[in-house]
Amino acid sequence: MSPEIHLAQQPEADELLGRSPLALMVGMLLDQQVPMEWAFTGPFTIAERLGKNDLDAHEIAALDPEGFAALLSQKPAVHRYPGSMAKRIHQLCQYLVAEYDGDPTALWSDAPSGKEVLGRLLALPGFGKQKAQIFLALLGKQYGVRPQGWREAAGAYGEERAHRSAADITGPESLARVRAHKQELKRAAKGAK
Repeated sequence: MSPEIHLAQQPEADELLGRSPLALMVGMLLDQQVPMEWAFTGPFTIAERLGKNDLDAHEIAALDPEGFAALLSQKPAVHRYPGSMAKRIHQLCQYLVAEYDGDPTALWSDAPSGKEVLGRLLALPGFGKQKAQIFLALLGKQYGVRPQGWREAAGAYGEERAHRSAADITGPESLARVRAHKQELKRAAKGAK
């Protein structure tokens, strides 16, 4: 059974995120420099434009990169930077095909520890430490993927009852709390300068 997800705040897009690990991973990749809901709606938009009801790493990896960039650039664009994000998604899918036969769940299905899953996530194109930790926390908190030590490997994002990231969004109220937390961090950063 798929978890009930509320990252896109749009039923069809959230349903796809709940049942498709690749869609979730692509949404996480897109989650930068745009509102979170826009990023996590991206996989649904991509699937629609491909004429599919899901995303397939083999299919995306085999697409012409320029054609894929044009697909993401159609109005409304999937991201503020559709060309560079198309390249990252394409690279991510190529990596998943080469290393995991296109199956994102292989990154965590056999991992004995959260530290190992984090290491595998860090190896993904476009995933730095923060993005990998947030994704690991999201897997643990909302998808039931909880290898030993996952909370520790996810750092502060793995803490219970936190409202720091996409990992903590379960509806409109928690989205507002995550946004408030991020605004507070921005204010603190400005004050420190």
